[in-house]
Amino acid sequence: MPDNLTAHLSPVWTRLSNILVDHGEGAYLYDVAGRRYLDFTCGIAVTNTGHCHPKVVSAIQTQAGRLLHGQINIVYHQPALDLVAELLPVTPTGLDSFFFSNSGAEAIEAAVKLAKQATGRPNIIVFNGSFHGRTHLTMAMTTSKTIYRVRYQPLVPGIFVAPYPYAYYYGLDPDAATDFCTRELKRLLKSQTAPEETACMVVEPVLGEGGYVAPPPRFLAELRRMCDETGILLVADEIQTGFGRTGRFFAVEHAGVTPDILVMAKGIASGLPLSCVATRRELAARWQTGSHGGTYGCNAVACAAAAATLRVIKEEGLVENAAARGNQLMAGLHRLQADFPVIGDVRGLGLMVGVEFTRDGQPDTVACKAVVKACQEDGLLLLTCGTYDNVVRWIPPLIVTPEQIAEGLRIFAAALDRF
Repeated sequence: MPDNLTAHLSPVWTRLSNILVDHGEGAYLYDVAGRRYLDFTCGIAVTNTGHCHPKVVSAIQTQAGRLLHGQINIVYHQPALDLVAELLPVTPTGLDSFFFSNSGAEAIEAAVKLAKQATGRPNIIVFNGSFHGRTHLTMAMTTSKTIYRVRYQPLVPGIFVAPYPYAYYYGLDPDAATDFCTRELKRLLKSQTAPEETACMVVEPVLGEGGYVAPPPRFLAELRRMCDETGILLVADEIQTGFGRTGRFFAVEHAGVTPDILVMAKGIASGLPLSCVATRRELAARWQTGSHGGTYGCNAVACAAAAATLRVIKEEGLVENAAARGNQLMAGLHRLQADFPVIGDVRGLGLMVGVEFTRDGQPDTVACKAVVKACQEDGLLLLTCGTYDNVVRWIPPLIVTPEQIAEGLRIFAAALDRF
């Protein structure tokens, strides 16, 4: 075998580590030398049921022996119907039509195409700090970092950016931040894209790549009210927040809001590529047959994994565990914040928690990355996010135990002690 095969992998991927993984089990990854790492990255919020949950693995193995791929334009297959049966009770009331694709970006593209056809309007509103994907359309909708758009100009037109209520960044209390952002959104609809030419607003109920920012619930309620008044469709990007991550099955539940279109991916299938667009059947009926599709979407094995994933989440009370362990994590991080002034803010919902590093009121990217590196050396995997890469994001699997949260906090505290 040639030496250094990793050199033949494209350098376009950013890298957290050079760990060569042998296998994963539960909350842990094991490298080829047998070293164990507490994985609080979850494959970027994908392995909500932990690595290789036995019930998910069994469903994959069984389905792989029956049918690998039955193209959804050509045949129905039972795993797709099983998945629909599992989704119907947990999606917000009224969202009862499902389109399946492979990735989050593909699902966002599908949602926007649906919104444009259903409304006959061309424009889109997104929010500052957003991340919706890396395809040509979705990177034009992404405003969290320039790296996702650099030297790809010109981008898809007809996309307008409104502020997101990032209260800590603005130095405002949550109510003032919400008032500012809703006022600016109303102004945008008067100054840049009129309601009658705006198909949808696409919003993350918690900013992901933009810094793990949970908006005040009133913000999403204001968006719902404005969309109802103008005929603009509200699209919730729950790619990272869905499937129990925030202590509710979907993050919009914290605000009591039902979007017109809900986009999900990541945690849906415990690591197999699958995404979904959920909407009302009457809205889906306005999507012209044949105007969208995909060869691999609704893959039989991925659907079987997803149906098993949803059953595990329900049967094992993982949404409730995410809420409880999230409270434990937040409490521990707040205690550390009192001892380490470099921690400017601790925020989040459930097991989607951000720790923002600042020094003298400015983002402290260096300290943030140094702490993440030190944690990795001690066996804890964490990721950063935010425009300045100065936010540590905590994404433990939803199966995480109190002891594992305590272990992660201990390693994090030791890393902070070094700086």
